[in-house]
Amino acid sequence: MGRGALLVDVRSAGGRASHGEIPGSTLLDRTDLDALFGPAHAPVISIDTPVVVVCGSENGSRPVAEALAARGYTVSHVDGGFPAWRDAGLPAEPPTDAPA
Repeated sequence: MGRGALLVDVRSAGGRASHGEIPGSTLLDRTDLDALFGPAHAPVISIDTPVVVVCGSENGSRPVAEALAARGYTVSHVDGGFPAWRDAGLPAEPPTDAPA
C-alpha cells in the first residue's frame, strides 16, 4: 500500500470481531459511501487521496472500489480480502471474539 493511501475496511463489525482488524484502517459501512467520502458532488476526502478497500473477500470490496472509482478516486482492492492480507503477514490485530 502506498504512502498517503486511505485503507478502508468495509467488513461488518461481526467480521472484524471474528477475524481481526487492520490497525489504522478506516471503517466504512459498504452501503453508505457518503458517510465517509461525502456526497459525490462535494467529496469530504480529497479526490487525490488513493484508496485501498478491503473486505472479507473481493466480492465485498470490488463493488465499493468500483463505486469510488466512478466518483473519480484512484482505488484498488485487496485481492482475496482480509484473509489474503493476514496471510501475507501484513499488520492485523487478533479477533476479539476468539474462543478462550
